Amino acid sequence: MGNGISDQSCVFSNLPFRKSLHITILGLDSAGKTTVLYRLQFNEFVNTVPTKGFNTEKVKVALGRSGTVTFHFWDVGGQEKLRPLWKSYTRCTDGIVFVVDSVDAERMDEAKTELHKLAHLLESQGVPMLIVANKQDLRNSLTLAEIEKMLALGELSASTPWHLQPSCAIIGDGLLEGLEKLYDMILKQRKRINQQKKK
Repeated sequence: MGNGISDQSCVFSNLPFRKSLHITILGLDSAGKTTVLYRLQFNEFVNTVPTKGFNTEKVKVALGRSGTVTFHFWDVGGQEKLRPLWKSYTRCTDGIVFVVDSVDAERMDEAKTELHKLAHLLESQGVPMLIVANKQDLRNSLTLAEIEKMLALGELSASTPWHLQPSCAIIGDGLLEGLEKLYDMILKQRKRINQQKKK
């Protein structure tokens, strides 16, 4: 972006809190992004079809000690031809949920490439990333340590907070815990930005 969009350029980012947090759900096709979205929305499994564009839902989620938080989720298709559009959905986003298929070792390198492209794009903004290791219930799923290594999460910029969360979107395991982590990272980033502005 020529005009250098950053967290300061978003009109709402100066507010201590917004009524609804803008969260973008990304990842390769068939990783389970839409299953994650509808599990959070309806608290039940919804049979989905590949997303050709995007789905959007406002979801109120009860997060343990944080109370009820409203998330405005944008679930964007992960097919290769749609990935260039991802950056349009990440402008002024509060957080990213990046879903990976824990069983699909063959495409983990492709997921890594897209994740690092995304992180580089958002680096100056310090947008927190929740990496959801979906399908952890399956017997042949990769371990979290294997996924962390294959995605080279340790190589992400220090300005990009991230958390790797094991989950099973079909039954919802790990999703609320992951959102709690994401919410905490968002609050910490806002606090840090506000402190920098005061200096």
